[in-house]
Amino acid sequence: MPTSVLAALVAVQTLARSAAERIRDDERGEGVISAAIAVLVMAFLGVGMWLAFRGMLEGTSRRTDRQVSQIGS
Repeated sequence: MPTSVLAALVAVQTLARSAAERIRDDERGEGVISAAIAVLVMAFLGVGMWLAFRGMLEGTSRRTDRQVSQIGS
């Protein structure tokens, strides 16, 4: 095998392996995915906290109305 053909073959294989390693080891999207998961978790926590607050506020409002009506009678 001529030297130039061998050199070309080695160069092509090296480029192919380095491209495959870059694709396999590529972590550019990891930060975006992690941020999206964090946003979703915070949104669910916010919804849960709002529902708990609303329930607490409605219960407090009912008890206050009951107490005010007892004072007035």
